[in-house]
Amino acid sequence: MEDPGEPELNRPPLSAFPRQLGGATPASILALADEFQVDFLRLQFTDILGINKNVEVPRSQFAKALAGDIMFDGSSIEGFVRIEESDMLLAPDLQTFRILPIDDEGGRVGRVICDIHTPDGAPFPGCPRLTLKRQIGLAAGMGYTMMAGCEVEFFLFERNAAGDPSTATHDSGSYFDLTPVDKGEELRRLIVHDLELMGFEVEAAHHEVAPGQHEVDFRYADALTTADNIATFKFVVRSLANRHGFVASFMPKPIQGQAGSGMHTHQSLFLGKVNAFYDAAAEHQLSAIALSYVEGLLQHARGFCAITNPLINSYKRLVPGYEAPVNVAWSMRNRSPLVRIPERREEGTRCELRMPDPSANPYLSLTVQLAAGLDGVAQRLACREPVNRNIFRMSFRDRRKYQIDDLPRDLHEALDRFEKDDVIKAALGEHLTERFLEAKREEVDLYNREVTEWEIRSYLGRY
Repeated sequence: MEDPGEPELNRPPLSAFPRQLGGATPASILALADEFQVDFLRLQFTDILGINKNVEVPRSQFAKALAGDIMFDGSSIEGFVRIEESDMLLAPDLQTFRILPIDDEGGRVGRVICDIHTPDGAPFPGCPRLTLKRQIGLAAGMGYTMMAGCEVEFFLFERNAAGDPSTATHDSGSYFDLTPVDKGEELRRLIVHDLELMGFEVEAAHHEVAPGQHEVDFRYADALTTADNIATFKFVVRSLANRHGFVASFMPKPIQGQAGSGMHTHQSLFLGKVNAFYDAAAEHQLSAIALSYVEGLLQHARGFCAITNPLINSYKRLVPGYEAPVNVAWSMRNRSPLVRIPERREEGTRCELRMPDPSANPYLSLTVQLAAGLDGVAQRLACREPVNRNIFRMSFRDRRKYQIDDLPRDLHEALDRFEKDDVIKAALGEHLTERFLEAKREEVDLYNREVTEWEIRSYLGRY
């Protein structure tokens, strides 16, 4: 498999683009766009359901775009606004300016991630990125910075004879397999190459458990940067897979009987440069702040499950037997509970929430996790006892002893739990809460009206 690379157009190589743009201004971005011969600029944002959107402008409009003067019709975006209040402004975060690693004779394309504002310049309450920023601000008011890293899994599928997506995988590989079993190895390398051109620090890439399933790990960062990176990561993976004839999917459970894709989220709170989760003198070297944060995650897990696992299909992954958690518990060593504490300590002390999946809106997913953890810290919650046994083999009595509840069994139950969790609803705000519930209730209703192949196979000739 060959990467077409950059055509001979005498453009500066993307490898020369600065990795950090601290203190970026419209003038400095315009200078970079001129130096690297950028022809188009994508103003990228994310809708409530986590789908990347963009408005693209030509070079003649760069100054206007970087000044935040480009408008779009918000009524056409899922969950934003109704038609009578449609106009929205795209307010670019200049630090996120990058050049996309897609180069052809049509010209180079730059990208900047935007927040959404109303026509009078006020922050739009339905903007997921601003919602995360608001929660980050609340954490800062308590003295904390959230650091997060996500392990985003995905599948690579082949197209059928008609060119449509299929669930036929391109390999029969399993965990950490090599070529020739892992035929995605070359494509993963190209993904890593493109991510590094976009400023990512990639730590590892490997085949995952299921055939056609992969993972690329990039360095942890503050919560906003991590959410931006996930949005960018999804775009790069999908775009590159498409250019090479594959379909990349972040659907949680695309293949029955195989492991699904998760988005395990590692997280910790820092006080300045000090990891607030670490206490050398404490049991397990976990501070009281860490334990209260974990208890906050556990107490609100069923309330935010609809946000971190937002599809009907998400709950086909959250079943016993496929490494995905279904139990509200935590552990130091065991991978069956919801929250795991990895072995690293000192600066690397963190907890890992194993329930989120990659269909989640990354901004909202990190928002609700941070809100839940901070609630635990604010209330100084005492953390329940860790469970270091295999929960799947425990008796009902033992499960009650350890206060082990189950996650919602389906999206309908998760939405009910969400509606009853005031902390999570407050973190999202009234607008996002109402629009998210509206969209997801409709999704459940449409699914309930569907007659599936399983029903035909099970009932048609029997009843």
